[in-house]
Amino acid sequence: MLTLSPIWRPDDAIEQFVKLSIEHNPALRITVQEFWMPSDEYNPVYPLATKKKADQNATDITKLRDATMRYAKDIEDYVQGINQRLGKQSVFIVPVGMAAVTLRENILKGEAPGLKTQAELFCDYWGHALAPLQILSSYCHFAIIYRRSPAGLPVPNAFKALKDMSDEDKAKLNKLL
Repeated sequence: MLTLSPIWRPDDAIEQFVKLSIEHNPALRITVQEFWMPSDEYNPVYPLATKKKADQNATDITKLRDATMRYAKDIEDYVQGINQRLGKQSVFIVPVGMAAVTLRENILKGEAPGLKTQAELFCDYWGHALAPLQILSSYCHFAIIYRRSPAGLPVPNAFKALKDMSDEDKAKLNKLL
């Protein structure tokens, strides 16, 4: 298993890693994480605008979902191309970006126990994750790596970081994630 977590569309090095890996182990599976939008926008340029301020609570969720879908399509096309050139499916997408948007929609609808604002998922403007989004990302990876749902897994120790949340809300949020 090789897991990759690039930001934006991966560069040619990703395909080179895949080719080298498959050459030495044809049974190897590779995952590429579809990210959530840094600063809540899809602007796939380098260098990254890591200092840009974003108010995650003021983000238009419809526009964010649209941007995430465009990015997901770019990743899907990229991964499909690699798999076609390999002649088999060895590379799989971990849909963390789409899962993050869905969680943010749940927060806005009041359906994410213990979370009141979208900003509670991030520790900075750029979008570095706090415990709830880290756990959601982990569950997405779990599902793709193990090819099964993470539903029913126990509440992770990472929930201890959520000091202002009741144990009941932690358990409900874990189930939602």
